[in-house]
Amino acid sequence: MNKSIFRLSNNTEVMYKYNADTPRIALCFDMSINEPLKKAGVATLMSRLLMQGTTNRTSEQLSEELDASAIEMSVEMKSDFLKLRFLCLNEDFDKALEILEDVVKNSTFEEFEKEKLKMAGEIEAQMDSPRMVAIDNFYQNLYDGHYYGFTNSIILKMLPDITKNEVIECYNQFINNSKKVIAVVGDFNFEEVSAKLAARLGNLPESSDVSDKQLCIPKEVKNKYVEYVKPDINQAHIIQGWLVDNDYPELSLLNIILGASGLSSRLFLELREKKGLAYVVRSSYDLLKLKSNFSIYIATEPSNIDVSLKGFNEEINKIKTIPVSEKELGNARNNLCGKWAFSQEDNNRQASLYAYYAVNGFGFDYNERMREAIKKVTPQDIMACANKYFTEDSIVSVIKP
Repeated sequence: MNKSIFRLSNNTEVMYKYNADTPRIALCFDMSINEPLKKAGVATLMSRLLMQGTTNRTSEQLSEELDASAIEMSVEMKSDFLKLRFLCLNEDFDKALEILEDVVKNSTFEEFEKEKLKMAGEIEAQMDSPRMVAIDNFYQNLYDGHYYGFTNSIILKMLPDITKNEVIECYNQFINNSKKVIAVVGDFNFEEVSAKLAARLGNLPESSDVSDKQLCIPKEVKNKYVEYVKPDINQAHIIQGWLVDNDYPELSLLNIILGASGLSSRLFLELREKKGLAYVVRSSYDLLKLKSNFSIYIATEPSNIDVSLKGFNEEINKIKTIPVSEKELGNARNNLCGKWAFSQEDNNRQASLYAYYAVNGFGFDYNERMREAIKKVTPQDIMACANKYFTEDSIVSVIKP
């Protein structure tokens, strides 16, 4: 058996997967959001500051030490959890784990003002992209009133008022009240891994679950069309989407069929190849803990906005009323399996996925269970799923000149 699942003394869930003959070991440490985020940008800024110096290392020393041992380490704030990860040579596992412990336990947040200015500049640069403005506008409206809707434009407005105390309070919230999950993948002795994790991270505050009700599930949105004018652009960007539950097998296959399989997807073939409407057209399915979403996107000539929306509607109606063929469904399964294989081709990606599934409450074995479930999806299941979610109560975000 190449997988072992156990718990540290503080109830942190750990999965170790043994991959023989791999020279680098990957670790992902995720901490869940157990209290609704109150202010946009605080958690994101906190996550950035974790890598900007500890009581034992300045930010420069931290960077130099990681570079000297070729250790890749990062901290990132996700929609549902705080993600810390590293990838290193097997012989440097002790050093990487010690640095991670230092970052988790001893960050000083001293470069608060400097990092806040840097973060503002990066967001402003991103928001120069019309596509990013469309995406920002879409998620802001889709998750209106919920922290999932804390998009870059909202963060940029709130950033000047964020205080260092708020950042430290947010850090303490994660350390003291979160579900903690660790996934380790590599060629390493199991007893050594478990002992080292227990010594370094087993004395953190207790890992604790939280119910979805405590976090407030995003409210369903009614039909909403939002138009944003951005001068000096030569394309229109359109996103239409819906809130969905975690019907992963059907929605994943729907995503492949509609727009995530590149040149063979329905949206590409109909809107780009046949009608010549699109520069780019695709669909997307985001699996989140509380409320997932499904969207379709197109970049087109400004004069094609109405006809593109009509094209969206036509393709949605087709998949709601005409069962997909067994051949198309089989191709979608194969495409999805190929994407899974790519997403798990190395230790780093495997560790990230295992931790992601577990911290969101899906379980370390979620991917394996979904593989089996996808084999059982029928054309009728696809059509029923499309009718369940693809209603007129959608969010449409349009960015145009």
